[in-house]
Amino acid sequence: GLPRPSSPPGMTTGDTLGLILAALDRAGVASMLAGSFASSLHCLARSTSDIDVVIDPTPSTLDRFLDRLDRERFYADDVAARRALGARDQFNVIDTATGWKVDLIIRKDRPFSVSEFERRQAATVLGIETAVATAEDTILAKLEWARLGGSGRQRQDVIEILRIRGHDLDHPYLDRWAVELGVLDDLAQVRRAADDL
Repeated sequence: GLPRPSSPPGMTTGDTLGLILAALDRAGVASMLAGSFASSLHCLARSTSDIDVVIDPTPSTLDRFLDRLDRERFYADDVAARRALGARDQFNVIDTATGWKVDLIIRKDRPFSVSEFERRQAATVLGIETAVATAEDTILAKLEWARLGGSGRQRQDVIEILRIRGHDLDHPYLDRWAVELGVLDDLAQVRRAADDL
């Protein structure tokens, strides 16, 4: 499993994730687990201290989420949250009981991000029912992140997904969006690297 900050006895990462997802759900905010926890479902275990969740709120559902958050346990900056929605950016919620930070990333308002969110798949992570990005969308997001200056491990992650899941992937979908996102050359390179393993 994924290493985690030390939690008080009886409190787990799953507790943090479950409480945040439940609060989002009650507020009517659609969500999708992303980052290292989502990648772990596509064959990549990675140490992390953050939980990344993509959300698609309206101003009213975001306010409902903030209103319903247990403030004795979770710290959130309401002003930063509303600013993040306006900028299609992100804000975080900190679980003071476990030390985990949950990054709530507002879904970008562009065709790929809409497609990625619509294609999310049901999954169970840390015993919690949730939705995650597909392997194809994880590949595309990581290639884009690498191109924008993200760490080199993003490309290594993609090579590993291609090596293990390559035969199951929707390659025409990958090609179409790689053109749109400007990462077609990068996709060709990681495919060759995966084939060489």
